[in-house]
Amino acid sequence: MGKTPVGRSKAPTSQGKSAGARRRLMLWMTFMVVFVIWAGYTFLVQTAQISDKSSHLALQQASKEDTLKKLEQLKYEVSRLNDPEYIGQLARKKGYYLPDETPIQVEESGN
Repeated sequence: MGKTPVGRSKAPTSQGKSAGARRRLMLWMTFMVVFVIWAGYTFLVQTAQISDKSSHLALQQASKEDTLKKLEQLKYEVSRLNDPEYIGQLARKKGYYLPDETPIQVEESGN
């Protein structure tokens, strides 16, 4: 006798193999769908994070540009403090004069 049990033919075993293959295919497809959904979600989250960080970087770069402009202005003002004529102008604005100078005050008319 053969290896097949009595009363069974080979047709149901071929159906069993196709059922197992169908089950593996469904398991594989389920895994792939879950993986694609996870990958899509991760992509969208990372895209949002990149967008947020890019806007933050743009703000920081603008702040850096402003700070550099202020720094250049301050360096210019410090370099002007080495000029005796500029120091004299600042002193005159505050009311200080050299001993041989006479201050001239101009009165504005009320027209």
